[in-house]
Amino acid sequence: MADFGERGMRRRRFFAWGLGVAACAAGCGAERTGTDHAGPGHPDAGHAGGDGAGRGAGGQGGGARARFSIVAGGPRWARTGRAFASAARAAGFPPGGSVITVTGLAALAAAELNNGQSLLDTGTPLARLSGEVEVVVVPERSPLRDFDDFGDRLLASPGQTLLAGGPQGEPGHLLFGLIARALGADGRQVDYTGYRGSGEAVAALMAGKAVAAAGPLSQWRAGLGRGRIRALAVSSARRVPGLDVPTLLECGVRVDFADWAAAFGPERMSAESREAAVRMCDEVIGSGAWEAACRVAGWLPLPLAGDDFANWLSTEIARTQAVLRDLGLLDSTKATTCWGSCGNGH
Repeated sequence: MADFGERGMRRRRFFAWGLGVAACAAGCGAERTGTDHAGPGHPDAGHAGGDGAGRGAGGQGGGARARFSIVAGGPRWARTGRAFASAARAAGFPPGGSVITVTGLAALAAAELNNGQSLLDTGTPLARLSGEVEVVVVPERSPLRDFDDFGDRLLASPGQTLLAGGPQGEPGHLLFGLIARALGADGRQVDYTGYRGSGEAVAALMAGKAVAAAGPLSQWRAGLGRGRIRALAVSSARRVPGLDVPTLLECGVRVDFADWAAAFGPERMSAESREAAVRMCDEVIGSGAWEAACRVAGWLPLPLAGDDFANWLSTEIARTQAVLRDLGLLDSTKATTCWGSCGNGH
């Protein structure tokens, strides 16, 4: 792919293309945990929970439980989809039947950037499942001693504080936008370079091409363990056990953020089907099996279902739209229309 370090108009053109691909895939590709792709609600959608067909009655006790086909909305949610399907099976919900798609924040941002259709427009919100903690890091020998030093520099010189992380418009970039907004810095001046993988972001940081970087804690732990980088803050509301790093809230920055994953039903889901699916999600995300899966994977369990989740999602969409505008991305990105024809599987 193109040089992600390019600035100015060339970089703006990259976003419009790169995020266009992401939104296209987010909107039209649900991933089987095997190899096939099909959109939410499509009769050929793949099953994260394995094979199965038909629906059982929604009753409990001795009766058959409702069946659900849990699919991942793309490779980045495949592990979450598998874990959720496994926890659903453990709770007694067999595979097959109504399709539930696991997707998340990156799909929301990509859709907003490309055609203004949010996840509320393209699916039925069922439940928030989990989230990955993001972390802000600097090289071990950085003159920035703590987050306060970083915040002072970003506020004073946002255009000269080179930042790095995952692809532009994705969670790491959004986090820096939220931090800039909370500090009162000009988001349009934030100079962020996106990289396809954490290895490239690490290399850029260590080579002095960035002052700081952000990304999933799980991808930066190795560098932290070897003493090559230092963590300035984590994005979660509470500290991460076993990691002596303050939260952004502790640093005086009113940001509580996670790269969340959630479950959605088809766009035109009947009230009865939605009720059954919400009931299943609520039971699964409150189960010991789901808590254990999150603990093993290093995710935050973020249980929230039904109307409470739909209301929260509305505020999250508004927050995402606001930070994308702050970063100058919504105004400079043209809509694309690849829904239903894109097979990239993001």
